[in-house]
Amino acid sequence: MEQNKSEQMEEGRAQIEELGSSVIRTRRGAIHTLTIVGQIEGHQVLDPSTKTTKYEHVLPLLAAVEESDDIDGLLVLLNTVGGDIEAGLAIAELISGMKKPTVSLVLGGGHSIGVPLAVSAQTSFIAPSAAMTIHPVRMSGTVIGVSQTFHYFSRIQERILDFVTRHSGIKRDTFTEMMLQTGELAADVGSVVHGEEAVAIGLIDHVGGLSDALECLHQMMDRREREEARE
Repeated sequence: MEQNKSEQMEEGRAQIEELGSSVIRTRRGAIHTLTIVGQIEGHQVLDPSTKTTKYEHVLPLLAAVEESDDIDGLLVLLNTVGGDIEAGLAIAELISGMKKPTVSLVLGGGHSIGVPLAVSAQTSFIAPSAAMTIHPVRMSGTVIGVSQTFHYFSRIQERILDFVTRHSGIKRDTFTEMMLQTGELAADVGSVVHGEEAVAIGLIDHVGGLSDALECLHQMMDRREREEARE
């Protein structure tokens, strides 16, 4: 018995170190905690000194959480500067498509592609001191064919816009206006919103901390359990 417990603890530590995730088990159920920090790493490997979240690790982990009979809910902790757009959207789409209760909590920052990730959960929270940067898609690398490239980036921006407005309460016009705002960021176009402001514009559901997010997730898990019992 003691050996099994020790092995489980060791496995839990290894999972935290490798994937930034852990499972919390209490009498109220089992919650898988996933941290998304630093930059979202996509098809290109970033510098080893850069703190990253690798999407090829997160995608199968989310699929496993959704299918597992031992996990009742997912808590996503976010502190990210953004990163690869398509990798970030892929993670966000998987989270938004889950049937199990999901809650996100923005801590520190949920910038750039971190915005769709924050709103992908069924309920979202933001810490009072946290910030979120909303800006247009940036170009990097070689540009071949200016008009075609512009059209391509416009399409990507539309995908982000559609996703955010579908999964949050923010109006499309408001989000577009904040994305294209000038004068707020020194060397960029866009806006920075903080805790209460993010809730006021409908981007995030609630201002709160860890205990608020966990309590909300437990309530959602209890509700789902009652609904399944009635079926």
